[in-house]
Amino acid sequence: MLINPKNMDKVKCKLCGKVMSGGVYKVKEHIGHISGNVSACPKSSLDDKAKCKNAIAEAKSKKKNKKHEEDMMRSLVNISDKGKRVDDEDELEELGSKKAPRTLGPIDKFASSISLEICLSSRITQRQQNISEALFKERTQIVQGYCARWVYEAGIPFNAIDHDSFKLFVEAVGQFGPRFKPPSQYQLREPLLKEEVDRMKDLLKKHEEEWAQNGCSIMTDAWTDRKRRSIMNLCVNSSMGTAFLSSKEASDEAHISELIFEYVDMCIEQVGPQNVVQVVTDNVVNNMGATKLLKLKRPNIFWTSCVTHTINLMLESIGKMPRYKKVIDQAKSLTIFFYAHHKTLSLMRSFMKKRDIVRSGVTRFAFSFLTLQSLMEKKAQLRSMFTSFE
Repeated sequence: MLINPKNMDKVKCKLCGKVMSGGVYKVKEHIGHISGNVSACPKSSLDDKAKCKNAIAEAKSKKKNKKHEEDMMRSLVNISDKGKRVDDEDELEELGSKKAPRTLGPIDKFASSISLEICLSSRITQRQQNISEALFKERTQIVQGYCARWVYEAGIPFNAIDHDSFKLFVEAVGQFGPRFKPPSQYQLREPLLKEEVDRMKDLLKKHEEEWAQNGCSIMTDAWTDRKRRSIMNLCVNSSMGTAFLSSKEASDEAHISELIFEYVDMCIEQVGPQNVVQVVTDNVVNNMGATKLLKLKRPNIFWTSCVTHTINLMLESIGKMPRYKKVIDQAKSLTIFFYAHHKTLSLMRSFMKKRDIVRSGVTRFAFSFLTLQSLMEKKAQLRSMFTSFE
């Protein structure tokens, strides 16, 4: 547990009361009796030890697997002609390749002859490796600075760096070497976009084979964008994942049952009626009307209500019950008070370590219950804030 809400590093063991620095990781080592960084907890049970050890092992394994997957993904990038290997050492050096130095064990000195020339050359080699390591770190820092500057100036979301496509792009640029010319706006709008569409169509062929073999589900959705345009989407889901099928702007048309049925039926013909198992939509009245029309024409295809929309309707009904409506209204009043005044908002964030108490949800009904959960989790920090002299 935290001793001070403003200091996330200082923690206290609930079992023995030991105070330590290092956050939750140190607590896991303490309870799990993992020696090296912190003393063992005398009151932890065997079950507590096993849980903490498993948690640490899973975190390490997840990190290791992620690095392995990234290395495998980057190794697939090859911009050389027809995938042939480049054996020219000068070209490899020009492309900035970096070979890891070979480390020798203690038995090597008994297995090979030792001479003064070899010792001198090994020292020179080691010195060159150290210089290469220093240059590699310095150049990495410079390149990362250029990348960060572009992200800041263009307003790119920070999570875009985690996309696999960006990592593949960085690897391809590294293999290309100096004087790479980025694509123009026209190339991004026209030829490169068409090439990517063709590539996605080729990837979709594997999905189509899966649809024919094991069947698929068609999922519909309607939404309104920032320009108040009404858009209808259709996606196809199978064991290989979800693939976007088509989109239609229907701002000038009423979303009646006949319109929805005609659009869904057209997509069923595109996918193949023999491949479609069910159609998934939400529970609004016009979709229920389209259900009857589909059953008349295609009685062998199921029409299924969306589980997410069903749960959303349940949360809406629960939120309207007097027992819960009062609590939700009080929580809304509290959060509005915090976010309507900059001083209270600053004070709240100082106690929450710059974390917000409002959680975003897919719908406004889920949003209300997620906010209630957030308030309960931060109950101790909120009490400390209200009783403080600040």
